[in-house]
Amino acid sequence: MARVVVDVMLKPEILDPQGQAVQRALPRLGFAGIADVRQGKRFELELEGPVDDAALAQINTMAETFLANTVIEDFTVRVEEVADRGEAK
Repeated sequence: MARVVVDVMLKPEILDPQGQAVQRALPRLGFAGIADVRQGKRFELELEGPVDDAALAQINTMAETFLANTVIEDFTVRVEEVADRGEAK
């Protein structure tokens, strides 16, 4: 079994009010030195078959049309190795 991860983030030019709220809260909680925070989404897809070019093309299409709003978000697709019992290496 293989795992493909799709990370979705707001484009840099789009304001991120949730990230800004987290950034403002961190010093109050005792965490210093954080210059910026951006919040995003992570999708983990477990594939039944191999991660070949066709599977990656399908996942890219899925991310572009369903998982991300490409007007305001960018996405990356990467493959993770999966160890026994579903744990990522």
